[in-house]
Amino acid sequence: MTLKLLTRFLFLCTLPCLGQNIVISGSVADTQGMPIAYANVVLLNTEDESFIIGVTTDDNGAFEVETPKATPVILKISFLGFEAFSKTIETDKNYKLGRVVLKEKTEVLDDVMVVAKRPTVKRMVDRLVFNVENSTLSNNNVLDVLKHTPGVLVHDGNITVKNTTPTVYINDRKVHLSTSEVQQLLEGTPAGNIKSIEVITNPPAKYEAEGGAVLNIVTSKNIIAGYHGSVFGNYKQGSMFPKYSFGTSHFFKAKKLSTYINYNYSPREDFRFINESINFINNNAITSSWDSDSEKRTRLANQNINANLDYEVNAKNSIGFSTNMLFSPREGSKTRTNASTKVFSADKVLDSTFNTENRLVDETFNLAFTLDYTHKFNKEGAQISASVHHTNYDFSNFQNVDTDYLFPDNSLIRDNRFQTFSSQIIKLYTGQIDYELPISESAQFEAGGKVSNINSENILNQFAFENDNRIEDLENSDTFLYDETNYAAYTSYSKAWESWDIKTGLRLEYTDITGNSLSTNQINTNDYAKIFPSLNVLHRLNDNNELYFNYKRRIHRPRYSQLNPFKYFLNDNAFTAGDPNLEPQIDDVFTLGYTFNKDYTFELYYRYENDPTIQVTFQDNMDKKLIYRNTNIDRSITYGLDFITYTNVLPRWNLYVVSSIFYYDEQFIALESNDALFNNDRWSAFAQIINYFSFLKDQSLTADISYLYISQTVKGPTDVSSRSGLDINIKKTLWKNKASINIGVSDIFNSQNFRETTKYLNQDVSLKSRMENRIFTIGFNYKFGNFRLRTNKKDIELTERDRI
Repeated sequence: MTLKLLTRFLFLCTLPCLGQNIVISGSVADTQGMPIAYANVVLLNTEDESFIIGVTTDDNGAFEVETPKATPVILKISFLGFEAFSKTIETDKNYKLGRVVLKEKTEVLDDVMVVAKRPTVKRMVDRLVFNVENSTLSNNNVLDVLKHTPGVLVHDGNITVKNTTPTVYINDRKVHLSTSEVQQLLEGTPAGNIKSIEVITNPPAKYEAEGGAVLNIVTSKNIIAGYHGSVFGNYKQGSMFPKYSFGTSHFFKAKKLSTYINYNYSPREDFRFINESINFINNNAITSSWDSDSEKRTRLANQNINANLDYEVNAKNSIGFSTNMLFSPREGSKTRTNASTKVFSADKVLDSTFNTENRLVDETFNLAFTLDYTHKFNKEGAQISASVHHTNYDFSNFQNVDTDYLFPDNSLIRDNRFQTFSSQIIKLYTGQIDYELPISESAQFEAGGKVSNINSENILNQFAFENDNRIEDLENSDTFLYDETNYAAYTSYSKAWESWDIKTGLRLEYTDITGNSLSTNQINTNDYAKIFPSLNVLHRLNDNNELYFNYKRRIHRPRYSQLNPFKYFLNDNAFTAGDPNLEPQIDDVFTLGYTFNKDYTFELYYRYENDPTIQVTFQDNMDKKLIYRNTNIDRSITYGLDFITYTNVLPRWNLYVVSSIFYYDEQFIALESNDALFNNDRWSAFAQIINYFSFLKDQSLTADISYLYISQTVKGPTDVSSRSGLDINIKKTLWKNKASINIGVSDIFNSQNFRETTKYLNQDVSLKSRMENRIFTIGFNYKFGNFRLRTNKKDIELTERDRI
């Protein structure tokens, strides 16, 4: 009897426990942060995966599912077109899973028409992500995608973000080419494998402290074994000369091995006409005026090879080899400049004329190699990676300059001739290690270190002619040796809450420099340590509104060519000169932004640049020479308000607008005016408006119409005039997206030419430039093999190479 009573008592005590279910809650979204409604959420038994209970997500992607027993269960979330998510949960109380991100599933289906979707923009704590995979932009080349990326401006042969030149990465691997070479590479690379463009205006501590903003081009991941390739090319016709670009890329993936190779050949010829006027001044009066007209024709024939090989040793270890190589042989790299200068007296009477012919040939070999190793730990997301890198850069050029000096009646006064040979050989070695540790599902720790050594040999030999005999000009010849070693260490921490994201980091760098001029036996040494903090905070007010703040300190070290102390004469009366004592530029950048209704963003920013290094044009009024000197100016301040929107106007009409109103104030030393401190400041604005339209049932015909306007700006002591341009491009995809052709015209009204004016104290120089801005383009792209595969394309990450 007692046993029965005890049994009944225990049964009554357990009833509340049996009736109290455990609630598992969370939300489901795609990789773009958009909620997924009506996704299936089921609980399965851990022993035989039998069904326990299931629900679907609501319109906001949220779910709550109850389990009647406090034992381990398998939570499985699935939705058509996405990879399923699975997680084993063991808990005796209510469990909040947080946000689950489902990745899109890519399958190869025959005879299925895929309709492209429009690109989307997502704000993350430390970057803006422009998703273009499978969009109307995916049939373009990568440079075309950059032209449509929010916050990125492509014009006048430059890529800029917030008035600064960004560092370009591919899959977090740096592209180590000059600005013009980067544009040629991106223009010759199809965008079909591009997943997104990340615009990182204030890069976190993991990225090098060197440089300004970062553009990270992310390619889609490998998912299927097989082979695919493509051939592509375009023809451009300017007002004077044609330009070509064509190439091919190939990707092969086996079970453990992935290989990729891309070859691009870009022969082109460019024309530029320059009118330059100089008023030489003494005692506040003009003593002489020069008016010059020059025609410059440049031929280039760059060849780019990018390749990499990845091998998965096992599930936790992988190795990779990457290379990118640029070949620019002297046979295809020639510049021809003809200039005529009229010399007027103080009362504007023609005094004389001199005509100059400059014939230049150069050659460049830029070879980069990187070896990577990655080890993944048992903890999901934890890994350590190491890499070693070597760059061998070899540049040389030879110029012959002939000048005839004439009286006003064109009779010969005298002639002069000189020749210049210069070369630069740079060897770069780096080693780097990075560690990533997820502390929890919403927190991440990163740390790493890097050491690099740069050795540069720079030679300049100038030759004069006396009675047709070539004699070395020892005063203007030199060999400059430069050695730099840099040590860096960083750490960063990120954490996400329901409505807050934060990412903070600290980077420490120590640099040791030695420069040696052999002709003067002058040795310059310098060493410095710098700390670079970063902070990124994002607050989601609700599903449609976000507020964020970023701070970052950056460094811009002088380019290696800017450190050469040579006088490199362009003609008898103009030369460029470097400075081995240049200081690094330190930037502090603050950004406060607000995004409302998902599509509209306002940003306030402030940037202070200490010791900026720029090339300043100034006139030597005594010796009547024009000097392009690389120097540190005192400081530069920029602040402004940006507005960005990327929105859908109609089902087949998308609109992208980026505009900025900003103030630019540069303070510099007037080198030819007793080192007086001088300011050049101005309020400026720019706006870019792009409309993209899609036509036909399958949206295989698209048209882009874009307009760019830039008001008058300043660059050091120089004012640059306003300019604008209207572009139209039409693209048609063929054969179920296997091929595409495009036709377009850039700068239809030829309104992107500009004028530069340097006028202050005793300086008065103006320059008017006219280039081949109006260009007709026709291009093609053809894919073969299993072209829906994703490549393992990557590039090499080294800031030191960017200074070449």
